[in-house]
Amino acid sequence: MDEDERRGQLLRHWEFAGSDQDITHEIYAEDAVLEFPQSGERFVGVASFKPWREQYPEPVEFRTVSLRGSGDLWVVENLISYDGRPWQPTVNILEFRGDEVVRESIYITETWEAPEWRAPWRDTTGGRGAHEES
Repeated sequence: MDEDERRGQLLRHWEFAGSDQDITHEIYAEDAVLEFPQSGERFVGVASFKPWREQYPEPVEFRTVSLRGSGDLWVVENLISYDGRPWQPTVNILEFRGDEVVRESIYITETWEAPEWRAPWRDTTGGRGAHEES
């Protein structure tokens, strides 16, 4: 799979991540590992994480902000909203074996206001930031 195909595969994954778990889980190897380092959770095998995603108790939406990588390592920055609440930045680190994800680490955080004392050094030319909703 070339990089454009991989990019398309990942964009499709997040397009359906909040609505169709069969499509969402097409990218994973059966023995894939899903980790949430912030909570210390680790799920081994699609059979251990697809079921809870299918019965998630509230609607989830994603917006992809940045997708970059090559070969077997890709990093995706998204915004996530749970049940219409404010958008939160996420970072997903995905490791591939061939065409399938074998490990994914997901980091979810909250935004904060930038301190005013750093303003003189900020890039104000319109680059993307944590508050931007692409």
